[in-house]
Amino acid sequence: MKYIETEIDGVYIIEPKVFNDARGYFLEAWKKDEFEAHVGKVDFMQDNESKSSYGVLRGLHYQKGKYSQAKLVRVIKGRVLDVAVDIRKSSPTFGRHVMVELSDENKRQLFIPRGFAHGFLVLSEEAVFTYKVDNIYAPQYEAGIRWNDESLALKWPIAPEDVLTSEKDLQAKTLAEADLFE
Repeated sequence: MKYIETEIDGVYIIEPKVFNDARGYFLEAWKKDEFEAHVGKVDFMQDNESKSSYGVLRGLHYQKGKYSQAKLVRVIKGRVLDVAVDIRKSSPTFGRHVMVELSDENKRQLFIPRGFAHGFLVLSEEAVFTYKVDNIYAPQYEAGIRWNDESLALKWPIAPEDVLTSEKDLQAKTLAEADLFE
């Protein structure tokens, strides 16, 4: 696998080696020793999967305190625009983001460490999104930042009126109002 450092420390784009032949393809999606050699030790404990249609925007989500989560995300069907926003107040890249297209064609993954809000927008007719997390889901520690918070300057490629999101995400706080990491 190829581990690509982004402009934000700790966030990596990971490109697997894909072996294609007449039958289809094969790839290693995650390899513990290799991952730890490039990124560091992360004890993933759960895999999650969602299916969404065009224009669905999920995020920007995170969990606070002892229930914060690191994530390794990828798309197994379709295309999404994935974003990780640094919400660590003491970070030199606080408020900045990494935005990358993940698809079943490019097979890229994004590693997002703890201290980031995460979300994605579906660009294809349908997308199946899967991700590993290193901590349990704890709804009482769940938080979010508005996907369209102007202070984040996120450039989503579809019109705001075409975005489909949950009521919870519509009610999320701005970065200035949010509970952040120290």
